[in-house]
Amino acid sequence: MYRADSNPHRRRRPAPPRTEAQAGGAVWLHGLHAVAAALANPARRLRRLLLTEEAEAALAARVAPPWRIAPERTDRARFATFLPPDTVHQGAALLADPLPDLPLERVLEQAGTGPVLVLDQVTDPRNVGAILRSAAAFGASAVVMQDRHAPPETGALARAASGALEVVPVVRVVNLARALAALKGAGLWVVGLDGAAPVTLAQAKLAGRRVALVLGAEGEGMRRLTRESCDELARLPISPVMESLNVSAAAAVALYELARG
Repeated sequence: MYRADSNPHRRRRPAPPRTEAQAGGAVWLHGLHAVAAALANPARRLRRLLLTEEAEAALAARVAPPWRIAPERTDRARFATFLPPDTVHQGAALLADPLPDLPLERVLEQAGTGPVLVLDQVTDPRNVGAILRSAAAFGASAVVMQDRHAPPETGALARAASGALEVVPVVRVVNLARALAALKGAGLWVVGLDGAAPVTLAQAKLAGRRVALVLGAEGEGMRRLTRESCDELARLPISPVMESLNVSAAAAVALYELARG
């Protein structure tokens, strides 16, 4: 039976972008910082790049073309068809495969001598993204998190990280206690951040030591086995009028204190 679209001379329109859930494992990264960093990361496998005219010019100022993938010019209305409502995308979206899993041993061998952040059931992707941003700013070597109790790589996480997802190694582990034992075996001193600890981070006298800093979920803090796996517990000296800090803010303050000391 003849169909009108079977005409070989008929010009086909580009296929519409798939939503993140339909992307076969790939994720839509959005926002100029996240997209530019992913374009510059050779470890990223890129699939599609959608840009408005303004975003293409802004992106070219950050990462000099030619890029590893040809952009598709589009308008802002199209982004609403595959990104969540109210996403701040700045006219730029990149469909890419998640970064490959990294073994902890390899990261410890190759990722420098900075502190390592360990997240115990921190599940908010915006918090994890903000922690990655602070990790990049203060020279952390890696961020370690448990595979089942941490957010997957998403556009929201990448945007909150503002490019840091591409430069700070992320290690996902099955068992956090075993990962802490491996960090100790590699010579790191494991310090758990706990508001009830007897000493502050500054009083812990960590100068000259490479530290693995453990942060628990906001509200619940570290789990018992995680706390018992630490070499030492320390707290941040915050005012008594405030019970605690958001976990991403606590990570930034703690990393600054480690860098200062």
